[in-house]
Amino acid sequence: MRKTSALIVVLLVLLLGAPGTGHAAENGEWAVFPAASQLGSRPYFYLSADAGSSVTDKVTVSNKTAGPLTFRLYGADAYNTARDGGFAVRTRGEKQTGAGAWIRPANDRVTVPARSRVTVPFTLSVPADAEPGDHPGAVVALDERIASGGDGSVAVGVQRAVGARVYLRVNGPTVPALSVEDVTLAQDRPLVPGTRESSALVSYTLHNRGNVTLNPRVALRAEGVFGRTLLDRNLARIPSELLPRQKIRLTERWADAPQFDWGQVTLTATAKDVRESAHASFLALPWLVGVVLLTVGTGAGGWWLLRRRREAVGH
Repeated sequence: MRKTSALIVVLLVLLLGAPGTGHAAENGEWAVFPAASQLGSRPYFYLSADAGSSVTDKVTVSNKTAGPLTFRLYGADAYNTARDGGFAVRTRGEKQTGAGAWIRPANDRVTVPARSRVTVPFTLSVPADAEPGDHPGAVVALDERIASGGDGSVAVGVQRAVGARVYLRVNGPTVPALSVEDVTLAQDRPLVPGTRESSALVSYTLHNRGNVTLNPRVALRAEGVFGRTLLDRNLARIPSELLPRQKIRLTERWADAPQFDWGQVTLTATAKDVRESAHASFLALPWLVGVVLLTVGTGAGGWWLLRRRREAVGH
């Protein structure tokens, strides 16, 4: 089958500097960062404003290639990805409702000569009815070039972008709020006890219900019969930043989970000024034991009913 020459899909590959790295966001060909006297000295925009006011700043786009590059500049809202809670931003074609809608570059299209940089001013205008708290986003430079991709019969176009993070706080009351929701436990046990190891998958939703960005930590504890501690550890696969009003579904594998026990798992999430817990009960019962108990129970129940009927007939 011949490969279609038409562009069917345009994918956006977006790179943003990781929190705490102190480096500008870049992909090896170009970088985007707040204008500063020294490269990397100001990796992100940290801005604050009152509702109904405006702030101005400048973004620098640096071209590291041997030819000119043309970019589309735009503001984008940030969110936590469903896959791992990472920091991501909306594409140019998506609707922006927060900082992305309020950012207006002086030029939305800019050509940067080879091995040079261009600085573009922008204005961030906060609406009068904006809610107080954090409104994270980014100033994004989208490469106008569309690279071909895909090995099948359909041609896929890929566009790349790099964004400088914007941490905007609208002045007013801040309300940190965090919850752990929908805790479930799925067990994988052998049919015959002791023939292999068992495990359990603990799933839960981490929800930032407040208006400020949180840096959460989560601890997992499991207790068996009579309060015996089966598991007690801090979890590592937690997003470094949980943005306001964002929720993510996370999982944690519990290796060597009990094969015969009855207890409870507890997840405790903490961040600055907040601490919340949620629980889920579990019954670890080997399948063979369960089948035997069910058979015995069913037989005992049938015997009891038969006896009652005979007694009723006898009377």
